[in-house]
Amino acid sequence: MGSRRAPAGSRAPTVTLRRKAVRVDHLLRRRYGSPRHLPSRDPIATLVRTILSQNTSDRNSDLAFRRLRARFASWTALRDAPPPAVIEAIRPGGLGALKAPRLQGALRQITAARGRVSLDFLRRWSTDRAAAWLRALRGVGPKTVAIVLLFAFGKRVFPVDTHVHRVCTRLGLIPPGMGADAAHPWMSALVPPRRHAPFHLLLVQHGRETCKAGRPRCEVCPLRGLCTYYARARRV
Repeated sequence: MGSRRAPAGSRAPTVTLRRKAVRVDHLLRRRYGSPRHLPSRDPIATLVRTILSQNTSDRNSDLAFRRLRARFASWTALRDAPPPAVIEAIRPGGLGALKAPRLQGALRQITAARGRVSLDFLRRWSTDRAAAWLRALRGVGPKTVAIVLLFAFGKRVFPVDTHVHRVCTRLGLIPPGMGADAAHPWMSALVPPRRHAPFHLLLVQHGRETCKAGRPRCEVCPLRGLCTYYARARRV
């Protein structure tokens, strides 16, 4: 997950594609404004939030996170809690029976490896080394790794969730057939590092409000003139 590198085995993003990404970023800022990005002071909180956000809405995962923090006084208390108590606390986020053991398992792995529930040591590590360490946690995938590295540590990675993958594939920023896992390093190479966090947030907002999965609102989209999907739909 090092910065500005194309995925192994694929071509690098072209200058033309980089310029298109800059243009998309500019148009999204005009539409939605500059997103507020406050780096997390607690990498464990970022990890827990991201696990809770899987397969649910932001509202539900935020509620689950608030209930979790109200119920357990520390990450150590969460790690050692009876599983049914954790499942009940995160129930509003959905899939509690799956996410509770995933959360507690990750915290136990961190403790076993480092002696305490903390990821602060990753701040000193290279991006690639830190990413490899996080990927070894059971239930932690590339998206979660990228979000923790970017938003907790400010490392040069570009998270690709379902919204980012959908929007960027439709725009032609991500090559046809490229899956989300391969798209992480691709987008990291495509987008200037200083724009990784704000552009990611803008793409997520655009995916939620305009470029929706089922019925994209192309008629009000500011990116129509740059969009491969829209151009193809007009020809049909």
